[in-house]
Amino acid sequence: MSEPHGSTAVSAGAGTATAPGGALLEVEGLTSAYGPVRALDGVTLSAEAGKITAVLGANGAGKTTLLRTISGLVRPQAGTVRLGGEDITRAPVEAMVGKGMAHVPEGRGVIAELTVDENLRVGSLFRGKVGKDEFDRVYDIFPRIAERRDNHAHTLSGGERQMLVIGRALLAQPRILLLDEPSLGLAPRIVAQIFGLLRQLVDREGLSVLLVEQNARSALSVADVGVVLNLGKVVVTDQARTLMADEGLRHAYLGF
Repeated sequence: MSEPHGSTAVSAGAGTATAPGGALLEVEGLTSAYGPVRALDGVTLSAEAGKITAVLGANGAGKTTLLRTISGLVRPQAGTVRLGGEDITRAPVEAMVGKGMAHVPEGRGVIAELTVDENLRVGSLFRGKVGKDEFDRVYDIFPRIAERRDNHAHTLSGGERQMLVIGRALLAQPRILLLDEPSLGLAPRIVAQIFGLLRQLVDREGLSVLLVEQNARSALSVADVGVVLNLGKVVVTDQARTLMADEGLRHAYLGF
């Protein structure tokens, strides 16, 4: 598989800009539940502009619910979500793209019967006017899916499907990209390629990423900041390199 590269990348920056290093996304006291089961219990965290913030923890820690609540798919019982200083806690799901947020759920959802190009175009229908240049930039970022643009999505490998759904999200030119378990089921070599690409987009284009991952080692290798969840609560927030070096914490919560 060709190495992804970023010689021409989709610019980050829908909506109002946030200074590099400032808190772009702020979550305060977020509590969500599924019936009687409380999945998030007063979660507070922030994601800085132009950085990768990795949310880590075991299955059932609340990671996916966190992203679903931030993006409006789950309504919180309590707490606040702010993007670029704007309270978006009760904003409609369909408004999130316009506010600068793109959410890539777990599962690499593509329409199998459509081609790669058609999948991208379907995704763009909800993002306003998207021109040829934006499509060309996505293909430049992901040369492998550019090679497969006329192939039906069901013929793609798992890694190629992941590139396709990330590319589809980038067409929105988001300020922040929410990614849920992008490494799931992929070979380590492909995970390294995709995570390396994310790092390039952050460093070269100023994209911000909130990355939910169970593969803590790979996530911390590219992240700036790590947030560890356990049973719906934040256990610790620290620099990624500090978490990587904390053997006790790694064994207790991250499984390596």
